[in-house]
This record gives sequence, structure tokens and C-alpha cells, in this order.
Amino acid sequence: MKKTASAKKTASAKKTASAKKAAPAKKSASKAGASKASGTKAAASKVSGSKTSASKTSGSKTSAAEKAAKGGGAAVKKAPAAKKVTVAPKKATARLKGTAPAKAVVHPPGDESPTALVRRARRINRELAEVFPYAHPELDFENPFQLVVATVLSAQTTDLRVNQTTPSLFAKYPTPEDLAAANPEEVEEILRPCGFFRAKTKSVIGLSKALVEDFGGEVPGRLDDLVKLPGVGRKTAFVVLGNAFGRPGITVDTHFQRLVRRWRWTGESDPDKIEAAVGALFPKSDWTDLSHHVIWHGRRICHARKPACGACPIAPLCPAYGEGETDPEKAKKLLKYEKGGFPGQRLKPPQAYLDAGGTPAPPLGAG
Repeated sequence: MKKTASAKKTASAKKTASAKKAAPAKKSASKAGASKASGTKAAASKVSGSKTSASKTSGSKTSAAEKAAKGGGAAVKKAPAAKKVTVAPKKATARLKGTAPAKAVVHPPGDESPTALVRRARRINRELAEVFPYAHPELDFENPFQLVVATVLSAQTTDLRVNQTTPSLFAKYPTPEDLAAANPEEVEEILRPCGFFRAKTKSVIGLSKALVEDFGGEVPGRLDDLVKLPGVGRKTAFVVLGNAFGRPGITVDTHFQRLVRRWRWTGESDPDKIEAAVGALFPKSDWTDLSHHVIWHGRRICHARKPACGACPIAPLCPAYGEGETDPEKAKKLLKYEKGGFPGQRLKPPQAYLDAGGTPAPPLGAG
């Protein structure tokens, strides 16, 4: 019995000691939890403090901006104004009476497809055909010989000056035989108003001799034969073929070169390459009239230095719209020849031109 009581006392003592050891462990765990909670609160307090600090900084910036606006602080830079984009009008402003207005606006993209380019180029030609239905070569001539001579003389001068000079030349030398046998000094005196009169005298006498010697005094109707004549290149040859023989050709003069690049029909600068590139956009039957339309537009409206964009009938189709004067009233003052009320280049223009309101050019020395 004594042993049993002693065992009970020992067990009780062990339990008490175990309980005492567990108690500090619980307290320690409790303290650790409290410490973690306290750390969390501290972190939250820091975040709250950061927000408060950011708020103060924002308030400081706002205050600085307000002071600057009132003139009491540093100046605040203004954002640059957006660049104004010039948009072509939907309808042309300068048209002859009875012609149709331009259609909807077309903005050719930078990566215009070949098919889209063909469509736009042909539409421009159709529009110009409506504006200039009376377009014609602006050199006076009565036969192929007069045309080839006049075209050679037109280099580095105006068609008007050539038209004012050739009446005296053809009155004295009406045939290739006559001009081939002419005294160069007498021809030079007649051609003096055209400029470069010595070189041009040599060319027209030389081509007259070639016509007499090689072609029986007749102007040939083939390109290969024409370009063999002195002073005759592809441009002159196509003028003669298209207007004296009715054979299609593209006349790549300075106006033509300038406009087809401005319209982005081609980026070429060599006349032969321009001829090939533009010729591929149109059927061959359109080439001669196309040349007239483009050249007439370049002389009357789409000038080199200051195009009359505000009076242009093809403004909606032109990627270069805005390079010139866009105000309609100011643009009208830039128009030349019959569209501006001035005489044309020919002393004897076609009747269709006169019916459209054009007036003949004055003879040399008049006015």
C-alpha cells in the first residue's frame, strides 16, 4: 500500500513539472504571434505613410502648377499644336461651263497598288479631257514639214514666240527644197527672236537637206526615220507622228515630266523611262491626247512654282494637293491663257478652241 501511494505521488509530480514546462512554451508562442501582428500593423502604417507622403508631393506639384499658371512660379511648357492637314475639296472650283464636276475624293496611299495607280491615272486623264475638250498642239502648222520645223524651233522658247516667227520663215521658204538652199545668215535673222538662232538655223537647214536627199522632200512617218534628222529627238518625233500622221505617241516635255512625277505616276527622271512608265498605264490609242491634256494642264493650272490648287479640277485625285494656292479666289488669279482670260499660243487656233472662249495670240510686234 505504501508503494502504491509513493508511485501516485511520483506520477503527480511528473505531470506538474510537465505542465510548468508547457506553460512557458505557450506564452512564448503567444508572444511571437503578437509580435507578428505588431509587425503587420507597422508595415501597414508605413504604407499609409507612403500614401500620405505621395499625396503631399502631388499637392506640392499641383500647387506649383497653379503658381506657374498665375505667373508666380516656373513656366510650364505647352504641347506643340497638331500640324494642319490640307485636304483636297470634293469638287473642282475652276471648270469651263458645261463640264462635269469631279467625283468623290480619292487619297492615293503611299503603297498604291499597280491596279489602283492605273485607275487613278486614267481617271485623271478623263477629268482633264472634260476640262480641255479642245486640247491641241499649240504650234501653228499646215503640213508635216512646217510642224517638224516649228517643233525643232520650240526648244528653249515658248510656242507663242515660235508661232510669231514661223510665218515669215515659211513665207520665204515654203518647202524643204527652199530651206535646204537658203542663205544661213538670212535664216538666222528671221529666227533671231526664238533664241539660240544660230544652232536652230543649222538644224532646220540640215533637216531640210536630209529630207531632200534621203526622203524625196517628204517628212517620213516612221519614228526610226524621224530621229535621224538633225535636231529631231524622240519628243519632236512623237509630236510629228501624233499630230501630222495620227500615229500615237507620248510627248515628254518639261510640263509632262513635272506633272507625272507630281501625280506619282512614276519616279523616273529620264524622258525615255518616263515615256515607258506612263505608256504602260494607258492604251496606246490614248497617248497623243493624253500628252495634250497633261501639257495643257501644266501650262494653265498646275504651274511649276505656284500651282493653282484651289482651282484645279483634279484636286481630289492629286497626292500633291496643297503645294500651291488652295484658296479658290486667289487660285483663279493664277490661271493662264483662255482659263485666265488671256490669249492663247497660236495665231491660228482650231475653231473648237475659239468656240470655248479662247482668243488667238497676237502676231510678232503687235501689242
